[in-house]
Amino acid sequence: MKPILCYLFFLVLFIAQANTSCNGQDQLKVLVITGGHEYDKPVFTEMLTALGNGFTFEIIDLPDAYEVFQPRNRNKYDVLVFYHMWQTITDEQAKLFTGCMKEGKPLVVLHHSICAFDGWNEYIRIIGGKYFHVPTVVDGTEYPVSSYEHDRNVPVQIVDTLHPVTRGLRDFVLFDETYKDFYVLPGVVPLLRTNDPTSTPVIGWTHRYGKSRVVTLQSGHDSPTFRDENYRRLLRQAILYVNKGD
Repeated sequence: MKPILCYLFFLVLFIAQANTSCNGQDQLKVLVITGGHEYDKPVFTEMLTALGNGFTFEIIDLPDAYEVFQPRNRNKYDVLVFYHMWQTITDEQAKLFTGCMKEGKPLVVLHHSICAFDGWNEYIRIIGGKYFHVPTVVDGTEYPVSSYEHDRNVPVQIVDTLHPVTRGLRDFVLFDETYKDFYVLPGVVPLLRTNDPTSTPVIGWTHRYGKSRVVTLQSGHDSPTFRDENYRRLLRQAILYVNKGD
């Protein structure tokens, strides 16, 4: 009888653990911050759902999302994903935002979030890059206005196939929007490159800001990218990677 009882015990334990996972208690809680730019919400949401059962997602628009950076709210989510193009930020909001990131909140930055917060240079250091709407001075050097091009078949080259964000991927093509002459912070670790002439060569990278791991992916304009299995894998692995820490 003992082997049977032992088997039943482990069976009950397995079911309990499975139920816990299904109820979301072991899932990564991901907050997606949007605002300031339109996007295909149904397809974007479907992409998030397709990432698998290991995640729960909530989408909050700015300016309401500023509340997340309050100390009392910072532990409600495991990972932040930026998909906003918000421009307005007060000194107090910037202080809360910066403090949250320096304390170690994991962050994945997508597409037009590179274009956000014109005039706030610390944001460049947080995400590791910036699309310039006007000529902008960074660390004493003036950079020209960036440009974009819709509907490009963009060759995406994997810089390091062994990196956790790009592991298992090979070079592929995305039908997406390119950005040219956007700034990439010196010292970031490149993950993705392209030879498309309408784009800055580095289109994906990782770095640290304070205690936070950050991954930035320039791609992600619209539905064709949201539906692309390579992009979905990149996003999934980026979320897992920034959450891991050291």
